[in-house]
Amino acid sequence: MAITGAAERLVSTPFIRLSEVAKTYPSRGETVVHAVERVSVDIAQSEFTSIVGPSGCGKTTLLNMIGGLLPVSSGQIRYEGLKDGRKLPQLGMVFQDAVLLPWRTVLENVMLPIEVAGVDRNEGQHRARELIGLVGLEGFEGRYPHELSGGMQQRASIARALVNDPSLLLMDEPFGALDALTRENMSLELQRIWHSSKKTVLFITHSIAESVFLSDRVLVMTARPSRVREIIDIDLPRPRTLQMTTDESFTRYVAHIRDLLSATAAM
Repeated sequence: MAITGAAERLVSTPFIRLSEVAKTYPSRGETVVHAVERVSVDIAQSEFTSIVGPSGCGKTTLLNMIGGLLPVSSGQIRYEGLKDGRKLPQLGMVFQDAVLLPWRTVLENVMLPIEVAGVDRNEGQHRARELIGLVGLEGFEGRYPHELSGGMQQRASIARALVNDPSLLLMDEPFGALDALTRENMSLELQRIWHSSKKTVLFITHSIAESVFLSDRVLVMTARPSRVREIIDIDLPRPRTLQMTTDESFTRYVAHIRDLLSATAAM
């Protein structure tokens, strides 16, 4: 196994193409804050890509630009293969907090995007029930968020993000608030869900091991102004198991990413 990477890398059939993307914010006086600087990367259809980097380096800013929630200051983000004329793909988003409405049941929370989009209710409910089963919450459709564990709440939020069949799933530290054991189990569940749905996933995490376990590639970001320090291909067989996390090949990836982040912090 060779660990290789580069600040810029092209994939054979890109779904998302970032070219010299940058984000600046105005500050007091005549200065500006450079949050993200000159990021160029291609992301393939159905690829699972994790983004790691120091706290406050602009990972969420980058994710929000990719999702169209923030405009880019310079550079360009293009989405290939959208045949219906849209400039953005259909998006699903999962955050660190599940953000479920406390007065709605699991089924009603998962149905919310269906209702907003005006999709046929019977068709949407069938889709919602399928996804509730996919994320392992069958039998909990009528429960309220306060009756669920943190991991179960995040499963419901993942089902809600998938209910409109998005082509792109953006996940911003979705397991950050969970305990270690629940977090491991959720990583296994997310791998299973991704394998079943084959969505393109962009996943922000502070856990190096989590990024290696889940990803096809890991983008290692520098401190602000954030750039891509290295892109690492994770050449490990799937499906991945927790036992693999002690294998030499796995630990080499983790050690390499840790070294990159340590070097970034020392700059």
